[in-house]
Amino acid sequence: MFIVTLNYLVGLSEVEKYLPLHIEYLDQCYDDGIFLMSGPTEPRTGGVILATSPSKEVLELALSEDPFFKTGIAEYNITEFVPTKSMKELNYLI
Repeated sequence: MFIVTLNYLVGLSEVEKYLPLHIEYLDQCYDDGIFLMSGPTEPRTGGVILATSPSKEVLELALSEDPFFKTGIAEYNITEFVPTKSMKELNYLI
């Protein structure tokens, strides 16, 4: 399991220009079963993605397709963790 944090490198007006393409990208990753949850941070300086992937390298490859990455709008930090406990409704993730 992975937590991906995005930090914007440009102003929100530039982020907004690419947001529709970013949302299409997110939708594809949800369809592919890679992303479990995502959303902007508050304050809106970036975002967070909860992801599942066979490896960090596979996730990095998927993230390289994000329009935010391709255009240099955001930088990414990936934290891998091994879930050992969750609420019962999420036990299937462990």
